[in-house]
Amino acid sequence: MSVFERTDHLQDAGHEQVIFCQDRASGLKAIIAIWSTALGPALGGTRFYPYASEDDALRDVLQLSRAMAYKAACAGLDLGGGKAVILGEPTRDKTEALLRAYGRFVESLGGRYYTACDIGTYVQDMDVIARETRFVTGRSVEQGGAGDSAVLTAFGVFQAMRAAAEHTWGAPSLAGRRVGVEGVGKVGGQLVRHLLEDGARVVVSDVSAAAVERLVAAHPSVEVAGVAELPTLDLDVYAPCALGGSLTDELVPQLRAAVVCGAANNQLQHPGVEKALADRGVLYAPDYVANAGGVIQVGDEAVHASRGGFRFERAQAAAARIYDTSLEVFRLADREGVPPAVAADRLAERRMADVSRLRGVLLPGRP
Repeated sequence: MSVFERTDHLQDAGHEQVIFCQDRASGLKAIIAIWSTALGPALGGTRFYPYASEDDALRDVLQLSRAMAYKAACAGLDLGGGKAVILGEPTRDKTEALLRAYGRFVESLGGRYYTACDIGTYVQDMDVIARETRFVTGRSVEQGGAGDSAVLTAFGVFQAMRAAAEHTWGAPSLAGRRVGVEGVGKVGGQLVRHLLEDGARVVVSDVSAAAVERLVAAHPSVEVAGVAELPTLDLDVYAPCALGGSLTDELVPQLRAAVVCGAANNQLQHPGVEKALADRGVLYAPDYVANAGGVIQVGDEAVHASRGGFRFERAQAAAARIYDTSLEVFRLADREGVPPAVAADRLAERRMADVSRLRGVLLPGRP
């Protein structure tokens, strides 16, 4: 039975709210998941993706929304965590009518959830959604928004990678290190630029041959490897920047990199992989700490909408602090004898617990 036709599909996953959205006229089927509003409105992108099943879509949005809450907490933002998925093939199914119908569902939540770009959605889509709701970020600069959040996502991952280099090799630089970047789309491509400017030797892979061709045309010095081959190469750093779940029980024993630090969400296939990485002596930079630059960027747009608007310099300065947060996570992990992913969870949970005692659940239309 379709999850849109029954109400008993969801066991207690710890979320405040999960909303199933359907508009038959436009063909919209979407799920919005709000993990927590303890720190403020839930912020998270909208993923437009051709899921194999509705259950896969539900599983993804539940995991991603939780990660967004932890990401905002570790980044020191007064924002909660949410996420949305639209089921469909964006190149075929995305229309103005569908996006505007989705925007009306976002508006109906009264500010408990702010949306932004994600896989399959772009700045131009946010401009369309904004015609129906106030609660959208990542809009174009022409419409008063912050533009593409991939810019600071890549910058933040680079800061986390510098921190991992400091912790592992004693210097906050990737100069001379061989870094494998898996996925060279919106974020991975910009990460490559930062790495090359820092003096790293870069190897890339992507399921899209066109994406690789564009990158090599812009940066002829990069090496190219197959998607399956890249993680097992002789690397100093492995950077997963494609879809999640790349760190599996099967892959971990094959890794030769000393550091794993990338932009992809939910990189660990399941809880327990972080321990397998630690047992092998691989330093894992928790994904939601490393890739928080994007949420910092769109968060600045949301928080300062009525206070002079988005300022790139302010957001970039906040994203630069991902370096310090990453070092704090690595040091806490060492002190408490736990993997960095566990240490990051503890930092996030402590902040959410402390602030929630003061604020509780955010009500629609309430600051």
